[in-house]
Amino acid sequence: MASQSIPTDPGLDLTVCDREPIHIPGSIQPHGLLLIADTNTLAVIAGAGDLETLFGDAWLGASLSTLIGQDVSALLASAPIGGGTLMGAPMTAGAASFDVSIHRAGDRLLVELESASPAPMTAGATLNWLDTFATGFERATGVQALCERAAVAFRALTGFDRVMVYRFLDDDAGRVVAEDRDPALSTFMHHHFPASDIPRQARALYIRNRTRAIPTVDYVPQPIRPATFADTDLSDVAVRSVSPIHLRYLRNMGVGASASISIVKDGLLWGLVACHHAEPRLLPADVRLAAATLASGLARQIRAKEEAETYRERLRLRAAEDAVVPHLNDTVSLAQSIEGAKAELRMMLAGDGFAFIQGRTVISDGTCPPPAAIADIAAWTRTHAGMEPFSTHALGSVMHAAQVYADKASGLLAMPLTDGGGTLLWFRVEEVEEIEWAGNPHKSVQLDAGETLTPRASFETWTEAVRGRSRRWTLEEVEAAHRLRRAFHDAHQARQLRMLNGQLQQTVAEKDSLLQQKDLLMKEVDHRIQNSLQLVSAFLSLQARAAGPGEVADQLREAQARMAAVAQVHRRLYRDDHIETVDLSRYLEELSGDMKVSLGKDWASQMTIDLAPVLVATDRAVNIGLVMTELVINATKYAYDGAAGPIAITLEQHRARFRLIVADEGRGKSGHNAGFGSRMMSAMIDRLDGEMDLTDNQPGLRAILTAPVGAAKTG
Repeated sequence: MASQSIPTDPGLDLTVCDREPIHIPGSIQPHGLLLIADTNTLAVIAGAGDLETLFGDAWLGASLSTLIGQDVSALLASAPIGGGTLMGAPMTAGAASFDVSIHRAGDRLLVELESASPAPMTAGATLNWLDTFATGFERATGVQALCERAAVAFRALTGFDRVMVYRFLDDDAGRVVAEDRDPALSTFMHHHFPASDIPRQARALYIRNRTRAIPTVDYVPQPIRPATFADTDLSDVAVRSVSPIHLRYLRNMGVGASASISIVKDGLLWGLVACHHAEPRLLPADVRLAAATLASGLARQIRAKEEAETYRERLRLRAAEDAVVPHLNDTVSLAQSIEGAKAELRMMLAGDGFAFIQGRTVISDGTCPPPAAIADIAAWTRTHAGMEPFSTHALGSVMHAAQVYADKASGLLAMPLTDGGGTLLWFRVEEVEEIEWAGNPHKSVQLDAGETLTPRASFETWTEAVRGRSRRWTLEEVEAAHRLRRAFHDAHQARQLRMLNGQLQQTVAEKDSLLQQKDLLMKEVDHRIQNSLQLVSAFLSLQARAAGPGEVADQLREAQARMAAVAQVHRRLYRDDHIETVDLSRYLEELSGDMKVSLGKDWASQMTIDLAPVLVATDRAVNIGLVMTELVINATKYAYDGAAGPIAITLEQHRARFRLIVADEGRGKSGHNAGFGSRMMSAMIDRLDGEMDLTDNQPGLRAILTAPVGAAKTG
């Protein structure tokens, strides 16, 4: 029967079921017995059920250990850390045998007794049975196949007419995802049940107490006696009486007996194994224990299958990212990159449509709203979500203006970019969902003629069309959107870096061009200076020959030597790649070579050189070269009375200072200090911020120039 949404009665409080104290019902089901004892004295202080038939009238106040025939203190001492249910030894009373379970509830001990199975499952048979079905669970290819196998396994274990695997949805409603039933029964497969069918406090008890059985829905509750203990918390008691509303709910479904086993994954209630039987049916404690163990294995397999599906989804998304990211790193603009990769971007997050908006630029692919609507959606997401990715599978419910184009954009994943002010939008089209409910979900509870809250009476298939929704965005897809935004940020940074590198390369190229022009200009200057120096040197040589032997010729030759020193530094200056600095040792060595040529073979054979490498500024090298030239000239003039003799030239570096030493083995004097050469040398030494020491070389003179390697700081 198909229908539109039917409003609920505004006067009906649907939260009454959520507030019902089902954990303290004050009674138990009649298929079991309950003893309540004081934790300290182990004296029985209350009970429920037909205790007189089993223990006689004197059960109240009796010793708990005496009544159940076992040392309760020893059982409590051997209880595992963390508490929980403690299984006692089976108790025999006449021909009857009972399973014994002990629970703690504050300062009270709760002991429940249930009739033991006439043919209990042996430990070996139970383990073999569990192993068989666990192997089948492992071989299931996915969660759906796993649930289908679980329905078959639990029906074989419990023997109920119908077994359903019921999964909770995000809105706390539930859906039957697997079913195994008697062929004579109608199916509930794929049916939805509203959240009100299983109230909030009932879901909490399902996590705490993993199995529950109702052998017959027509039982008469057995109250706790004395009534002053009716407030005892029976959350862990399997024979706890259930809500009268729930019993009417089951009767309305045509169920005679029921059982439920919780599927708890990571501490949360993933779903239930719901068992229904048309006639009364007991589910013994040993079968419930086996069912709980099987449900734990089922939960682990569900987790493994879901994690495998998640892993495959992440692999798919990573592969899609690997195909998209190279497009983002192109040298073109952001909009051009997105234009070239828009189809891949759409398919990466399984969107029916994709759009990029930046200012007035709109790029789209697939099924999208009009450009004006895209701009409105982008502005709305930036207002409501800021710079964080935003996702919804029901856009019209949060942005009412979007209901107009729900057929194109019921689902939205929006990702504002941190760089450039653009927004990426993925759209999913509306998927009209036909939901089959087990009865009208809008009539899940109602009031009877006596104003008593009752569950709905009809469970006939009720179909509802849900509109305005799309496929949901998965957590993995939202995570991929976060990663994609980082990739866009990195691509933007790379694009900016490439632009800056381009500007820098252009600047460097312009600088290189200017340096080349400067180099050509300076080489031209050097060429002219060298020509001028050669002309002056040739003129001095001609004048020396014309003057003949004597003081004038000697002075002209000294001037010629000084001109050679200047010419040499210019040659070194424009031959090196680094014109700002020169290797002083190399420069002085070449300068000494020129002097050997000008002085002749006799002097050249007597001169020795020992120069350590020292980098100095070019202008300082010129001054040092002139000083060395003057010292050598003085030695040739005065040390040996015009004859050739040994001259040693040494260059040393001591941290930030250097020493230039010119030593001879002559008569130990260098002439007067008033000549042109001496005045020029003093000026050079001052410019070097150095000092000159003349010492005895034993025999001869040792002239030592000491100065900083670099120019002295000023200011």
